[in-house]
Amino acid sequence: MVFWMVHLEAKRRGLEGLAPEDCPNAWQALRSRWYLVLPLAGLVWLLFAGYTPMYAGMAGLALTAVLVLGTAVAAMLSRQAFRYLFWIAVGVWGALVVRWGVLPVLLLLAALGVVLLWRREGRNTLHLVRESLVVGAMQALPVGVACAIVGVIIGVLTLTGAATSLAGYILSVGEQHLLLALVLTMLICLVLGMGIPTIPNYIIVSAIAAPALLELGVPLIVSHMYVFYFGLMADLTPPVALAAYAASSVAKSPPLPTSLKAFQLGIAGFVVPYLAVYDPALMLQGDPAWWAVLWAILRALFAIGCWGYAIVGARKGDSLAWWERLWAVAAAILLATPWWVADLAGIFAAGLLIVRLYRFRSEEPTRDDSALRASAGTAEKRMEPPTGQNG
Repeated sequence: MVFWMVHLEAKRRGLEGLAPEDCPNAWQALRSRWYLVLPLAGLVWLLFAGYTPMYAGMAGLALTAVLVLGTAVAAMLSRQAFRYLFWIAVGVWGALVVRWGVLPVLLLLAALGVVLLWRREGRNTLHLVRESLVVGAMQALPVGVACAIVGVIIGVLTLTGAATSLAGYILSVGEQHLLLALVLTMLICLVLGMGIPTIPNYIIVSAIAAPALLELGVPLIVSHMYVFYFGLMADLTPPVALAAYAASSVAKSPPLPTSLKAFQLGIAGFVVPYLAVYDPALMLQGDPAWWAVLWAILRALFAIGCWGYAIVGARKGDSLAWWERLWAVAAAILLATPWWVADLAGIFAAGLLIVRLYRFRSEEPTRDDSALRASAGTAEKRMEPPTGQNG
């Protein structure tokens, strides 16, 4: 879904990818810097081992610092055998963290830093490490400010119990109608997701919304996935889009425009949970046949494609007309309607739209091309000498 939206956005802006010879070789980079994968593996192992995310993150950062500084120290050694002995000693010393805590790691980092001070290359490495820490702290500031503000909302919702009472009241309004209940559940997940992390948001809303959706005929797994899905989508929904804020610090772009663009590129994903509710075969629920699963996947792909054309509204730099966008919206709505006649009509409308965009519009010159050709023809006529005259 995101790939399709980004593809259309790139086509609208006329962006081209890198040439094959300019693309970096991932396998070559992995072979030359394979040891930098170890902090990520250690982070995942600590999380699965039951340690807190803060402890796992600090351990991953410490391991990264040890590898970066240790690689610079190992490069100073002349023989390969000495380098092996050095890494064995570093590993044995670092294993003391299990018994003595973080103190051995701090002593190891201090010792590596002192050794690097004696060489110019080592001082350059220390300078890069310092610059990396500064840049990392600056990039974390917007996310930290957003989390601090959200903490106020978390305290209000938790201490007053407003989240539970408000969610129960809103869902009671839509318990007689499935679509209204789904829309209200989505809004609750998005609003609570702005002030509560994904897991507490899922626990609160699923405890209230899942039984109500189950009474309306939604399978239990589908209802839980519906709540969890929109809890995740809250991370890119303005005005509090923490995931987009974190991405803006990496891309060095303004946070609010980044969140708005993230919402635009991900808005087609808001259709997927509704498709899963009205057709549980999309999530392999209800003991469906293979052709039912294939049909559900085909409907979802066509619906996402139509939503992408309706939202981005461009192909190969040529903007879609307003009626073509409405055509795409109508096809997407028909594909999301739980009726086989509407599904067939949606597939037919989406097919005609694709033929229109990829065949007929490719044969039609754009307005800019027509203007350029007309101006070029006028210029050629002006340059031609009059009939009957020799140059």
